[in-house]
Amino acid sequence: MTRLFSPLRLRGVEFGNRVWLAPMCQYSVESRDGVPSEWHLVHLGARAAGGFGLVMTEATAVLPEGRISPQDTGLWNETQQEAWARIIAFAHSQSTAIGVQLAHAGRKASAWALASRRDGTIPADEGGWQTVGPSPVALDGLDTPREMTRDDIDATVRAFAAAAARADHAGFDVVELHAAHGYLIHQFLSPLSNFRIDDYGGSFDNRTRLLVEIVDAVRREWPAHKPLFVRFSASEWVEGGWTLEDTAELATRIQPRGVDLIDVSSGGVVPPGKIKLGPGYQVPFARQIRATAGIPTGAVGLITDPEQAEHILAEGSADAVLLARAALREPAWPLRAAHVLGITRDEAPYPTQYLKGAWPRHH
Repeated sequence: MTRLFSPLRLRGVEFGNRVWLAPMCQYSVESRDGVPSEWHLVHLGARAAGGFGLVMTEATAVLPEGRISPQDTGLWNETQQEAWARIIAFAHSQSTAIGVQLAHAGRKASAWALASRRDGTIPADEGGWQTVGPSPVALDGLDTPREMTRDDIDATVRAFAAAAARADHAGFDVVELHAAHGYLIHQFLSPLSNFRIDDYGGSFDNRTRLLVEIVDAVRREWPAHKPLFVRFSASEWVEGGWTLEDTAELATRIQPRGVDLIDVSSGGVVPPGKIKLGPGYQVPFARQIRATAGIPTGAVGLITDPEQAEHILAEGSADAVLLARAALREPAWPLRAAHVLGITRDEAPYPTQYLKGAWPRHH
């Protein structure tokens, strides 16, 4: 058995393999009420049937004003919870674990969905809303957010906890906190976007306080037998920003508070400097955090080849790999990867209905 197709147990959840679907925005809630649609059932369901050991939802807002766009999914009410339960049931019917990425977009909220081909903040008369952030500092091209008060911060922490409780009631196996890509939690972490002078700004301890409070609040609601992930941007690719060393230090601090895996990405809080793009360009971040903090990691970023994915795990850089664009191109990527790596079709994660189309045995 390869590393890629060996099971991984975190707390009480066993993932059948280590090829996982990364969270990817779909901008497909045409009703604009945060309720996942038939698109989400088919999108996530196809990857569950395609053999992924874990499928992750898109960034799912804990409050209406936390959506990146009006077409984003949410988990702030029971109607959304019930709609997610149907999708979860299908994933479980394929013996696939399913997780929700809980998020708040902060100053990057109220933005046009990709298909609109428009940039900037959506005006109120076209369905937009006032954005919030740690400081009243805009990201280029977007409106200036309102600086969050202490009451706003407390309400946001409660909203993450309430969403985690709904995630459990719906049947999700994993909650991931989105602290990457320049969204609200990352905005608090980064000295490039957080200029507060109270208990939530300035020092490392203060800038990380919001995430620590969210972790603690979520852990009180999220069952002890279910794993909790956090996604970080390990580098902002800009001088003076949040760093790999910061990420490793914070990972060390939150692991004893109940965090089980760090999902390692990069960038997003400000326009990046020069990124050295290439296959697996973010894998060294995952390797360093895993080695320094002693916590399981997931690697993501231009992982497209089965042998490449296997090597990442075999060399100890990560405990799982997350596929994004490659999974959009190929919903059954794990089934091809199993064939390439010499896994028999009886051992590969084929649905019974697809066995007739299994890759032929190696000769």
